[in-house]
Amino acid sequence: MPFSGATGPSEESLWSSRPACREMESKVSEGGLNVTLTIRLLMHGKEVGSIIGKKGETVKKMREESGARINISEGNCPERIVTITGPTDAIFKAFAMIAYKFEEDITNSMSNSTATSKPPVTLRLVVPASQCGSLIGKGGSKIKEIRESTGAQVQVAGDMLPNSTERAVTISGTPDAIIQCVKQICVVMLESPPKGATIPYRPKPASTPVIFAGGQAYTIQGQYAIPHPDQLTKLHQLAMQQTPFTPLGQTTPAFPGLDASPPASTHELTIPNDLIGCIIGRQGTKINEIRQMSGAQIKIANATEGSSERQITITGTPANISLAQYLINASSPDPDPHGRSSFTA
Repeated sequence: MPFSGATGPSEESLWSSRPACREMESKVSEGGLNVTLTIRLLMHGKEVGSIIGKKGETVKKMREESGARINISEGNCPERIVTITGPTDAIFKAFAMIAYKFEEDITNSMSNSTATSKPPVTLRLVVPASQCGSLIGKGGSKIKEIRESTGAQVQVAGDMLPNSTERAVTISGTPDAIIQCVKQICVVMLESPPKGATIPYRPKPASTPVIFAGGQAYTIQGQYAIPHPDQLTKLHQLAMQQTPFTPLGQTTPAFPGLDASPPASTHELTIPNDLIGCIIGRQGTKINEIRQMSGAQIKIANATEGSSERQITITGTPANISLAQYLINASSPDPDPHGRSSFTA
């Protein structure tokens, strides 16, 4: 198994012992295909973790053994972009190491599973849409040829990735089939350069956690708390001043004899069922946090049979309701970038 430890054959010898890899090295050196190329991969967080390895050891070995530059995009995103740059032979080595690592992960996961058939290794390339036509070929002839000659499954997404001019190309199969397939895709990309400007796909960050401390709103970015824009801090301060309900653990009003709280009103939101779990959180932790931060009362209706949506009722002052809406939006996997409510009221 590659990367399983310091014992046994080195990654270099494991690489060299693979028939597909040896054949590819000879083809590259004979065919003069050895030019510098950049390939982008789209990976989920778990896949990225596997590639990085403990304390970054796995990706360090991959860089050293392949000679390719391997960069992983930053950010608190469910998806990350892995960029591999270098001469084509270095790229093929890097791909081989990634494919064999994923196969190793599948083998390990199956040892604790009842599944009998082994799933294929799957990689997703990010390719400029202007090159996808050449990859598919007239009437699908090129993609069919690649599938038949490599044994890998290749699918080109019909739609472009959000806010970009790139498409995902999914490759599935054995590691050796994937390497052969990548080699052929590289040839097509070199023969048919992208036309016009390419807007690269940038994965959208996951919802950014918001915390309030000392009357100031902060968003959590990596290991740091960054002060949030003033409008959210002001909204929080206003919500706390105007909360019409007795704060948690407090039996008497904060200012006896003074009732500056405007009357409570009610606002309703409709949330898709598949997003409700993100808003409730594990054992209700997220929704309780939103209640505490906003000072609003929030009730989530039970699921109705046949309905794909759930009703959320928010009760409080206008400031309470606005802050609760903001925090509910921030909890969804796809918050509106303009700060408007993503859900229907």
